[in-house]
Amino acid sequence: MMIRLLSILALLAPGVAAAQGLAPMVVTEWKSVYGRIEARDRIPARARLGGTLVELSVAEGDTVTAGQELGRIVDEKLALQLKAVQANADALQAQLTNARAELQRGEDLLARGVTTVQRLDALRTQVDVLQGQIAAVQAQQLVVEQQAAEGAVLAPVAGRVLQVPVAVGAVVMPGEPVALVGGGGTFLRLAVPERHAIALTEGDAIGIEGPEGQATGKLARIYPLIENGRVVADVEVAGLSDRFVDARVLVRLPVGTREVLLVPQTAIVTRQGLDFVATTAGLRTVVPGQRHEVDGVAMVEILSGLVAGDVLEGSTK
Repeated sequence: MMIRLLSILALLAPGVAAAQGLAPMVVTEWKSVYGRIEARDRIPARARLGGTLVELSVAEGDTVTAGQELGRIVDEKLALQLKAVQANADALQAQLTNARAELQRGEDLLARGVTTVQRLDALRTQVDVLQGQIAAVQAQQLVVEQQAAEGAVLAPVAGRVLQVPVAVGAVVMPGEPVALVGGGGTFLRLAVPERHAIALTEGDAIGIEGPEGQATGKLARIYPLIENGRVVADVEVAGLSDRFVDARVLVRLPVGTREVLLVPQTAIVTRQGLDFVATTAGLRTVVPGQRHEVDGVAMVEILSGLVAGDVLEGSTK
């Protein structure tokens, strides 16, 4: 039976030139925690005008650009104010037309010596006053038009619409949020138990198992304030999707190192529920542990059955 097992092991790990004893290797201890995908910027698109929301052109999940119109608010009082200002402007314009005609007649009468210079100066003053009043009304008209234009709700940044807390027909007040936009890219935010805080270092590589497969990130920032026994840290991940903001993904953090004995996965043979490894001293029954990858080679941690210095059958330098 042993000869048969040795022959099988020889086929799985073919012979080599020289033997090499097992030596402890340092591996990274990983801690699995959940991280949350967050947008770098969460800026509400607020109403600049109080009134009724008559148009809403976005919904949750839509992608928007900076300055894009998301909705429109109408205050009916502004239209009435604009009509009143326009009527006042028309009245002043009519008075100005009449005042200019009076001034022209006064200049003609003064040329014939019929009227006085004092009367002519009064007519000129009246024309200047009316022109000033018309300019003030026109400025007031621009203010009302600007207020009406501020009824457009604009996206503050380019990104994805995360929340729309209002509906068409709702009455909104100035400063009330109409939509919440997440932009500036996404990152992972972690809340790690404080006992692992000392093992975290900015720049560490982080393993991520997201909905789109495995990825690698970098520990970008560790916040000094510990809240509820947890350390908050941010992880930068290239190409992290913003499809689901606040989604939880599994993250593997390096929290320490330890020494283990590793053998190639192909060196382990399982028969009748037992695992065997062939050494130069004979066949050993082993208890395998976690799997690791060293320089692209699949390795298995040996918990018991082998000691440092053991030489695998067919090992090479």
